[in-house]
Formats: sequence, C-alpha cells, structure tokens
Amino acid sequence: MNSTVETNQGRARTAIVIGAGVAGPVVALALRKAGIESVVYEPYAPGTGSRGGPITLASNGQNALAVVGADRAVKQAGHPTPRMIIQSGSGKVLGAMDDDPDLPPRITLTRADLIEKLQESAVEQGISIVYGRRFVGAVDTGRSVIARFDDHTTAEADLLIGCDGIRSTVRGIIDPAAPSPRYTGLIGLGGYVPSAGLADTGGAWHFIFGRCAFFGYVTCGERTGWFANLPVKRLDADAVRATGFEEWMERMRAAFADDAGPALDFLDRVTPDEFAPPGPLEDLPHVPQWSKGRIALVGDAAHATSPSSGQGASLAAESAVELARCLRDLPVEAAFAAYRRGRADRVERIIAAAARTNQNKAAGPIAARIRDALMPFFMERFNTPEKTAWQYGYRIDWEAAA
Repeated sequence: MNSTVETNQGRARTAIVIGAGVAGPVVALALRKAGIESVVYEPYAPGTGSRGGPITLASNGQNALAVVGADRAVKQAGHPTPRMIIQSGSGKVLGAMDDDPDLPPRITLTRADLIEKLQESAVEQGISIVYGRRFVGAVDTGRSVIARFDDHTTAEADLLIGCDGIRSTVRGIIDPAAPSPRYTGLIGLGGYVPSAGLADTGGAWHFIFGRCAFFGYVTCGERTGWFANLPVKRLDADAVRATGFEEWMERMRAAFADDAGPALDFLDRVTPDEFAPPGPLEDLPHVPQWSKGRIALVGDAAHATSPSSGQGASLAAESAVELARCLRDLPVEAAFAAYRRGRADRVERIIAAAARTNQNKAAGPIAARIRDALMPFFMERFNTPEKTAWQYGYRIDWEAAA
C-alpha cells in the first residue's frame, strides 16, 4: 500500500492493520466505513491455527459487529446461549442469570469459527488480507508509517494499527517499557466432546466452582463445549508446553475427583484432536500508552482481559469501531487521544471484574466456603439485567460525532 497525503484537515486515509484475529478484521471493516482504506497483515495461513474450545460473544460485542455488518455471519456460525447457571462442587446451584430479553442473546462458538467469519466478512467488503507475513518493526516518518515484515518486504500508509494480541510487537514499539501480560494463577484447558449421551443444557452455560478447580460446559448442537481452569501458582511456560495430553487428563481427573459435577464424564470423552492446547490465563490491567505518533493499539494489544470475563472478543470489536469513529471525525493525534479517553475506564472495569472471578476460581478451602455461602446473595442482588446493563447493553453510536 502506498501512503497517501492526508487531506481534510489532517485526517488519515490509509492504514496498515497488523493481525487478522478478532480485532484486525473488525477494525478494517470499521475503517472502511469511516472512509479509510486498509490492508490487514497476518502471519498465519488460514485454517492453520487451533480450533480451540468454546468462547462467547456477548450482546455488546454483537452490537459492535452490527455497525460493520459482520454480526449476521457470526450468529449463524454460533449457538445462542442466553443463560448461565452457577454451581458449587457439591452440585448446589448458587445462582442463575438470564440475558436481558431486550438484547441479542449471548452466542457461543469456537474462536476459529469467529475469526473465519470475520475474515470472510472483511474480504466480502473488499478488504485485502495478506497472509504469511510476520510484522517485525515500523518507522514513523511523521507523515506516514513504514511497516517491515519478516520476508524483508515493507508497506506504507498513513497509520499503523496493532491488533496483534496480548504479546503485541506493536505495543513494544509504542512503549518499550509497556507492561507484560499478568499471569492470573490459572491454566486454561478445553475443547469439545460429542453431545450424544450427555444431558442437553438447553442453551445454558453451567459454571462449577469445584473444590480444587473450575469447570464449565454447554451443549452446542451435536457437540458439547467444555473448559477447565486449574490453579497453578507459578507459571512455567516451558513446562506447560512440555506437558502432554495424557498428563493433563490425569491432572484434571485428580482436580475434579471429589466434585459432584459431570467433569469426569467429560474427560473420559476427550480426544487429542478436540483438545485445545493449554495456556495460562493472563490479562493486562493497565497499558499506559495506547498510541504514539501514527501508531495505535486495538483489542488485546491494548486491554487484554482474562477469558473469565467472557468479554475479550466483544471489547476488541467495540474498540475497533470506536477507533474508526474517532479517525473519521478527528485528525490523527486528537483521534487517538479521544479513542483512549472513551475506552480506558470501561475496559479496565471489566478486566478488574474478571480478576475478581479468577480469585474465586482459585480460592482455598476456607475462602471457597465463604464464596459458596455469599454467592447466592450477590447473584440475586447484583447479577440482574438492570445491574449488568452497563456491560451488556453498551452500544457505540456510530452516527454521533467523536
């Protein structure tokens, strides 16, 4: 892409987007709607990543996708899961929460399916996605940004937008002292098993605070998705990678052996082909700089929340739309400042809420008893559609001036 001279009082007209996960395609779609041409660069070839376990897209994320015309394809790829049932390891129901009937129901699908549909939507709307090029650096000339890739090629545009995840290379260029991901004390595992022989959850996610670990599951047609969070105090990334499938199965069987839930039945059905690679649950509570010069961050690169929030993809979609709205109306520097100002408080509030959930998942015996005694009260009092509207009912007004 050749850089263009900015017109219309310093507003950008071209952009390079690094990363084609969730944030990348959505920001490209939103930029196009704002009149800004972009090309997305992704290091991995389509279909080469892990399909992984189930993830959810909440109503606020669907609202953001609707702005760029990508919501329908995602909904068709997923399953409505509008209810959450919280249980203890003894099987006691601690509380339940239904989605607000006035909002789109939560959608559950694999991360790979979500990314695939977002990439397809981008391509259908004329956006180029270049696969097989890994971003390695950039030069901000003051009038444009020149991106460098591992195959020794370059690209130039008015802006560069980093959508390259929690271990963002772009974040390090903006601020070499930027914080690293924070380990939450939990390892995440998951996948899918055949639904045959398992009770249909009827569109409800079941979340079980077990005696030693956390387990979740939901029926999605012919397959049932599940995940587990195992408390591991010290993260040894090399050891996690070196641990094989059978050893993880044994560790989970031991963790759930004394629980009344169906975890052991699920684990007996898991095969290596439908097992998501384990990884640490991490977050980024506060990133001081989201932009510098003509370079900015979107999604996990700027504000990663742990999977316990159920909001990672939704927040990425929101931020992509908000950044494009600001760039539509404002010169680059002012747009980047308005974008962070409009997003930081909201995303950090959600990240903090997820961190509290992680503490409950990793609670010791005494703390767990206190949690199980108090949770029904808090679920009834605070987890209502009215109390959670700030999170799930959130909608960006695209037509409003930034």
